[in-house]
Amino acid sequence: MTGQDDCRAFLPSSRRARKWTIAGLVTVVVLVASLFGLQAITNARSFQFFGGLTDRVDTSAKVVAVTFDDGPDPAGAGQLLDALARAQVPATFYLIGRDMANHPDLARAIAAAGHELGNHTYSHERMVFVTPGFVAEEVEKTDALIRQAGYQGEITFRPPNGKKLLALPYYLDQHHRKTIMWDVEPNTYPEIDASAQRIVDFTVEHTRPGSIILLHGMYAGREQTRLAVPPIIDRLKAAGYRFVTVSDLLTYQGK
Repeated sequence: MTGQDDCRAFLPSSRRARKWTIAGLVTVVVLVASLFGLQAITNARSFQFFGGLTDRVDTSAKVVAVTFDDGPDPAGAGQLLDALARAQVPATFYLIGRDMANHPDLARAIAAAGHELGNHTYSHERMVFVTPGFVAEEVEKTDALIRQAGYQGEITFRPPNGKKLLALPYYLDQHHRKTIMWDVEPNTYPEIDASAQRIVDFTVEHTRPGSIILLHGMYAGREQTRLAVPPIIDRLKAAGYRFVTVSDLLTYQGK
């Protein structure tokens, strides 16, 4: 065989190798894109596969809901309740069942003060790639503890870290439960979270009619957030806002 024949024999094999290399790269790109897309869906504040969810209410009324995630915990519950009582502001607390089981007196105190109690699961596990049975147990155990605390109103739900995919939204939809997200969350950004003043400024700047504000103020490391609560309330009140619970805020939809 001549050298020219050798080249002809080699070229098809080389092309096949390049073809498979390109196909492999395309597969990797598709998989990576799918993973990023899946991550975006699990974190989406305004979309889920089943049922409805609310990140803010479409209204022209200057009403806003302030919500607190996690706890109850002795490090922050009293300070938050005192600040809300002084300002005569109702709030919605998305509580963890495990923390309520550990501190039932604090859960009762929140309910007795007239605040709304929401469900934030029992264990605060991320509700992605979980079984229907796990979802039911997490939600229903926490519902029972909320009722034991004395709260009798509608129990809305907020997923831990805002993450949800299939089993959780399906369960909530089947049980006619409302999924509540948020549109203002200063604690997301470390440079803002580190300073009470920056938490206040960010929250006031980004709040609009129908906003749902998310704050994490329960645990010992959240002192800056707790210090930010009174000035947030004062500045928003000065701007003409009224504070309502999440359930009340939902009634303003479209008004």
